[in-house]
Amino acid sequence: MCLAIPGVVKEIRGNIAVVDYGGVVKEADISLLSDVRVGDYVIVHVGYAITKLTESEAKESIATWKEALERLAGF
Repeated sequence: MCLAIPGVVKEIRGNIAVVDYGGVVKEADISLLSDVRVGDYVIVHVGYAITKLTESEAKESIATWKEALERLAGF
């Protein structure tokens, strides 16, 4: 299952990007996307970056996830 949590690209080594998900850092294959750059936000599924997001889209999604997690923590 893909949770569609945006991560920011911190480093690129060939077709592999180092992606930071709010402190959790993972590698992702970026060969399915063109023009991925350091600082871009991506959605990763099974190790592959499948889409890019604008910074505002990513921040809106992250805020929604934070709100959902805070609500779950309150139960």
